[in-house]
Amino acid sequence: MRATERPTTSKAQVGSVSEARGPDPVSVLVVEDDAAIRRAVQLALERYGYRVAVAADGLSGLEAFRGGGHDLLILDVMLPELDGIGLCHRIREESPVPVLMMSARGDALDVVAGLEAGADDYVVKPVDTAVMVARIRALLRRATFRPDAREPAPGKPDRAPGHVLVFGDLSVDTLGMEVRRDGAIVPMTPTELRLLLEFVAAPGSVLDRRRLLRDVWDYGWEGDTRVVDLCVLRLRKKIGSGRIETVRGFGYKLVRD
Repeated sequence: MRATERPTTSKAQVGSVSEARGPDPVSVLVVEDDAAIRRAVQLALERYGYRVAVAADGLSGLEAFRGGGHDLLILDVMLPELDGIGLCHRIREESPVPVLMMSARGDALDVVAGLEAGADDYVVKPVDTAVMVARIRALLRRATFRPDAREPAPGKPDRAPGHVLVFGDLSVDTLGMEVRRDGAIVPMTPTELRLLLEFVAAPGSVLDRRRLLRDVWDYGWEGDTRVVDLCVLRLRKKIGSGRIETVRGFGYKLVRD
């Protein structure tokens, strides 16, 4: 954590973050084995108005997570007892709670492994407070996202009662935030669901990675397109590998049939 970093957000802005989740402050669980980094992240987030719980190893982090009440988790990749990748896998078996991974700069394989395990995004060490808070806010927005109900444009798929978009064996309820395949509910993280909603809003259209970074991950700056590729990979495993097609050199598109 940069020692000179200071939050510039006003108390009113901090309040708006908490209010978006209800009357109580947003609860963040930080799992980090380095005591200095753990304390620095905790103090920085508390200055922004978050309620922060901490754990020093993966097993303690899993126990704290199972204790409930956390709106978002921040996991270090390298943890004793149970590493961050394994911890993320365990969490994804039980919950779609937003997960932000922390990794040492340049550890590309760790970043990829974390995203493949189900993390929604990542930051690199040394952590920039402003970047971390921006990523947290984006994750929380995705977790509470509700699209507007609109009538389908000509040529778009029919919208069934309850605002359900149907693509072959896949149905997406854009109001109930529910995805089904062959009638069975498909569990999704908020990021995966937000990504799928981008595709179903423009079936047959090619969506490039930069656009998806902007619209799904809320990146107002240049981001790592690996987060898009790996989230698409996870999405394909859930809705069918042929449902989202790669258009080389451009991006991805949802197959209509």
